[in-house]
Amino acid sequence: MSFQLNDGLIVPDIGFGTYKLNGATGVNTITSALNVGYRLLDSAFNYENEGAVGRAVQQSGIPRESILISSKLPGRHQEYDQAIATIQESLYRAHLDYFDLYLIHWPNPLENHYVEAWQALIDAKRFGLVRSIGVSNFLPEHIDRLEKETGVLPSINQIELHPYFNQEKQRQYDTEHGILTQAWSPLGRASDMLGDKKLQQLAANYDTSVVQLILKWDNQHGVMPIPKASRVDRQRANLNLDFTISDADMAVIDSMSKPDGRTHDQDPASYQEF
Repeated sequence: MSFQLNDGLIVPDIGFGTYKLNGATGVNTITSALNVGYRLLDSAFNYENEGAVGRAVQQSGIPRESILISSKLPGRHQEYDQAIATIQESLYRAHLDYFDLYLIHWPNPLENHYVEAWQALIDAKRFGLVRSIGVSNFLPEHIDRLEKETGVLPSINQIELHPYFNQEKQRQYDTEHGILTQAWSPLGRASDMLGDKKLQQLAANYDTSVVQLILKWDNQHGVMPIPKASRVDRQRANLNLDFTISDADMAVIDSMSKPDGRTHDQDPASYQEF
C-alpha cells in the first residue's frame, strides 16, 4: 500500500522513525530497518542524527533512489536565510544531494517566522534541494495562513496521533485540503497503550499485537505512522499489517481518544521548539 502526495510523490503507508537513533548503534538499527523493508526514514535537524541516517543508507547497499529520506527545520532557524543554510548543512551532514521530504518541525507562532520558513522550503524545492515539502504540528489556522500568503499547501502534516489522541478534526482538515497526515508517537506512551485491556482484546480478535492493531488503524484512516523499533523482529512485525479492522472496531478505537491525550504538554498553538 502507498499514498500519493498532492505534488505527485508516491510514499509508503508506513515509515521508520529515527528519534534517538544516533552514532554507530543508530546506524546499525536504521540499516536493519532498511534491510527489513522500510523505505521512508524520518529524521530532523534536532535529532542530531542526519549523519547516521545518511551513513545507514550508504551501508545498506540499497539504491538511494529507492529510499525516501525526510528531515525537519528547527525553530531557531526559521528565518529565511538561516532556513536555506540549514537545509544545505543537513544535506552535507547526511552526504546527500537532496531530501525527499522536508518539514517545518513546529510553527512556533509566538516567534512568527513560520511563513518565511515556508517560503524557504518552497524555494529549496525549486532549487532541487528537496523533492516534497510539508509541516509538522501545524494547526488549521497555521496552514490556512501558509496558503493565503504563499499560495502553496503542504504535502504532509506530521502530528502526534494515537488512540488516546486521535486528532479527528485535524485529520479531516488535512484530508479536505489534500494533505497526507503522518503520525508521530503512534503508540503514545507505549507502556500505557500496550497494556490497555481494550486494545489487547481487540488485537487478540485479529490474532495480532496491539502495536500492529494501532498501525493498521492509522492506515485505515489514511494516515502514515512512523514507528521506531530497535529489534529486528519488531521491525518486521510492524510491516506485517495484512488484515482489516472492522468498521465497528475502528469506532471502538476512535472512542478511546481523550481531550488531554497528548503525551506531553505540546499544544502547537503555544508550544515553542528551538
